Amino acid sequence: MKRIVLTGGGTAGHVTPNLALIPRLQRDGWDVHYIGTHAGIERSLVQPLPGVTYHAIQSGKLRRYFDLKNFTDPFRVLAGAFQAQSLLGRLRPAVVFAKGGFVSVPVVYGAALHRIPVLVHESDITPGLANKLSAPFASAVLTTFPEAAKAMGRKGVCTGTPLRPELFAGDRARGLALCGFDGSKPVLMMIGGSLGAQSVNKVLREALPRLLKRFDVLHVCGRGNLDPSLEGKTGYRQFEYLQEELPDAFACADLLLSRAGSNTLSEILALQKPALLVPYPASASRGDQILNARSLQSRGLAHVLMQEDLNPQSLERALDALWQARGALADAMRALPDADGTSQVVAQIERFAKDT
Repeated sequence: MKRIVLTGGGTAGHVTPNLALIPRLQRDGWDVHYIGTHAGIERSLVQPLPGVTYHAIQSGKLRRYFDLKNFTDPFRVLAGAFQAQSLLGRLRPAVVFAKGGFVSVPVVYGAALHRIPVLVHESDITPGLANKLSAPFASAVLTTFPEAAKAMGRKGVCTGTPLRPELFAGDRARGLALCGFDGSKPVLMMIGGSLGAQSVNKVLREALPRLLKRFDVLHVCGRGNLDPSLEGKTGYRQFEYLQEELPDAFACADLLLSRAGSNTLSEILALQKPALLVPYPASASRGDQILNARSLQSRGLAHVLMQEDLNPQSLERALDALWQARGALADAMRALPDADGTSQVVAQIERFAKDT
């Protein structure tokens, strides 16, 4: 049985592609181990999984801004690298798959010291800091966007992002029942995570009086963002988050309003849902969501409304344009290669895994 070590953490976006890979790897006979931090989100998501062995190491956070911890965290990364080196020396995996996040850096460094093949996966058009540090030690850098693969040169391979198989098992009738909708109007669903979603939540709610004349609105607003004054409003249903019910919610949605995180975009393309993207602004991020959204827009796969242009009137106009273009957008998405990158990523893992 071949052994693989997965790593990635810090945010759910650095973990969920690994969660999609794990069942497939186990079905293919891999012995799956995961290296994460002691208290990161990756531990709570991965450790309970049957058949996966979780290992915790130290890791400092990699920051692009000034913080006093920048003086101490490099030593934590160094300590984590020694821990990872020792752990990988004992495990002797055939390959390491690194999804990014600060915990992946010491694991990649430890693998390099043992000459273990490393595959790095980058979801955005431009690499995050952790993947920038890891890429020189990788055998290949797998990407979601073709632009990112091209920028990585000979190491770049556009595979798409692994997606959870249950995402495709949704049922429209169950989704409508979940929201109390009767299906007489098209469903507009807002999705895309709670990061910075408050501004979009606010404008969507301000636009409800006019939007509800045309749409039923399914609003996934993020933790702590429920509006009690809107509970029970006809044609509107809000949730902090959806987990098991998310596939059914997607299945009943006719249009999507979303931020432009790469994992969400992969789901949108795979499900072939016409979407209006409001990327997280460059003033509050490294600008990756803007590049992600523009890539889809340039390929005729989504519409984009910049946050600085967002207000109730512009949102209504943009959603009207999206509704009119829904057929062309769906056709363009249907013409794409399979947006679920699970099989392609597994093929690269098999390609680079060494005999042990």
